[in-house]
Amino acid sequence: MAAYITKQRRILLTFLEDHPDESLSAADIAKALADQSISVSAVYRNLAALEEEGRIRRVSRGGGREAYYQYTDTEACRTHLHLLCKTCGATYHMDKTDADQLIRILAEHEKFAVDTVDTVLYGTCEACQIRERMRAKHEKE
Repeated sequence: MAAYITKQRRILLTFLEDHPDESLSAADIAKALADQSISVSAVYRNLAALEEEGRIRRVSRGGGREAYYQYTDTEACRTHLHLLCKTCGATYHMDKTDADQLIRILAEHEKFAVDTVDTVLYGTCEACQIRERMRAKHEKE
């Protein structure tokens, strides 16, 4: 028998499915769903349950304390490493060939088995790097 899914959970899941490569705070999600009769407490409660079920991943950005959530219940997310920009919060799937090479190197050289579902590499995306170079260039002028 299928588990009962509340209207609020269905709304939240649909929203998350529509934003699979985004890391969103609970406040961002609640604000986006405010017009759909889903309470902030329901967002937090359902995010906790979805995390426990392994359908979303909770991450932090840039050393901050706020938690961000990413929907990971897709085949692409289960089989790819993720790259998370600490500046803008964008999440990218790492190229599978590159990820497989990194995983193989870690297994061979470090005797370390990487969990692709829960691994996130933090850094700065190309767009944010360009913006930072442009900002630094303008400050010098």
